[in-house]
Amino acid sequence: MKKIILSIVLLLVVALAVVFFVFQNRDNKDSDLKKVTVAEVAHSIFYAPQYAAISEGYFEEEGIDLELVLTPGADAVTAAVLSGDVQIGFSGTEATIYVYNGGEKDYPCVFAALTKRDGAFLVSREKIDNFTLDDLKGKVVVGGRKGGMPEMTFEWGLRQNGIDPVNDLTIDTSVAFAAMEGAFIGGTGDFVTLFEPNATAVEKQGLGHVVAYVGTLGGEVPYTAYNARKSYIEENPDVIKGFTRAVDKGLKFVLDNEPEVVANTIATFFPDTSIDDLTIMINRYKENDAWRSSVAIEKDEWQHIQDIMIASGELDGYVDYDKLIYDEFFDEFR
Repeated sequence: MKKIILSIVLLLVVALAVVFFVFQNRDNKDSDLKKVTVAEVAHSIFYAPQYAAISEGYFEEEGIDLELVLTPGADAVTAAVLSGDVQIGFSGTEATIYVYNGGEKDYPCVFAALTKRDGAFLVSREKIDNFTLDDLKGKVVVGGRKGGMPEMTFEWGLRQNGIDPVNDLTIDTSVAFAAMEGAFIGGTGDFVTLFEPNATAVEKQGLGHVVAYVGTLGGEVPYTAYNARKSYIEENPDVIKGFTRAVDKGLKFVLDNEPEVVANTIATFFPDTSIDDLTIMINRYKENDAWRSSVAIEKDEWQHIQDIMIASGELDGYVDYDKLIYDEFFDEFR
């Protein structure tokens, strides 16, 4: 009997030692990771490569313990970066231009891009067969904050197709980005521009119909990208390089896999959305060539995003590529 009890005690000791060893190793591994907090401008399927990179462990592979903080609005993201509340901002690149032109000395620089087109779909209240942009004439479109990239890209696309965004229709810029779906459902506007999953959510409720993808209207730009203060980049080049590499892996994962595979990979980030719906949304973005093939930003697309801003009256002159784009690691990803 004593031998049996002794054996049980020994087994318990061994089991406890194994558990302690496992947790100790995990704690040591976690302590080796560099904590990086990212303020993301919105939570959207449009950013699927970012969520895939997290789910697949690419940031941890690069020694980064990543925390995402939803910070609606590019202006709010920039404020969080400048205050030091977060190390990295994820938003439209127009925000960095505004800060630079405002005279900030330790201004944010863009070091990696995720998307190359606008992420919004144009949703109509009424079903329209064979939609054309002429159907917008005389209508009201809930288009997002004035000076924000979604609204400016939409205006650019209209002008490029012979539609005057001032005289041919009314673009309501009074509604905050996060409130656009609710405003439209509540009866504001004949059309609204919505990212996914919001566009599909409105469709599924029978309250609207996706009629066009705004991204095809605006052309290729460094639409949503990562930025950090100059001082942070200079002091943490290894973090910036590892972060960039993880994002690039996320892009490759999404581009190389079928929509359903991607949907299952990022499902935990959208617990209220079914795998079938996620698959449809991801396929929409893939078919419309929304995601970049590389995190590297080229000079011509940097100029184009400023063309859009100038046309909207939000920018007086161009800011040089070398001022705001940190391209130290781009050659590795081109």
